[in-house]
Amino acid sequence: MSRRRKYSPEFKREAIALTRQPGVSCRQIALEIGINPNLLTRWRREADEETDKAFKGSGSPRDEEVARLKRELARVKKERDFLREAAV
Repeated sequence: MSRRRKYSPEFKREAIALTRQPGVSCRQIALEIGINPNLLTRWRREADEETDKAFKGSGSPRDEEVARLKRELARVKKERDFLREAAV
């Protein structure tokens, strides 16, 4: 049996922010970041209902910062690889 994955509040907020960009769908973003589209839709609905109370995680700020930096590094690497391929 697989363990249930936990996502930090920062990860959830960043994923929701990505869905608010024009021209992208929740499904597209969810598949890009590797989560179920229904989960991302639920997070977005929860954030809309309780803007300041949504995602009050139990993790430490340091853990959230490390996770955010890892995600940013992965995004920058993806951009770098894309630009490297485009230059060839």
